[in-house]
Amino acid sequence: MIHKAKDLSPDQKQLIERLVGRSVLEDESISIRAFEPPFVSDKRRNEIVDELKRYFAEVDANRKAASPEEADELLNEAMRSTRPGYRSHK
Repeated sequence: MIHKAKDLSPDQKQLIERLVGRSVLEDESISIRAFEPPFVSDKRRNEIVDELKRYFAEVDANRKAASPEEADELLNEAMRSTRPGYRSHK
């Protein structure tokens, strides 16, 4: 179901804004969808975890050393690229 932001109650609008992490404009449309995640067996979940551990170990082995400040700035830049209104909590 799709709702117009201008038709939401103040409480509904505030909840949506918390979920999306930004203000919602009056002319925007809001769509909410609920679904069950697909079943993943414990065996497959463990395989995926092992694959991710190997992948991140490889990434870590090939990355350049960075100061904690440089690492924070890189993470903040990545967050801002996906969430333009993102601000660090420091």
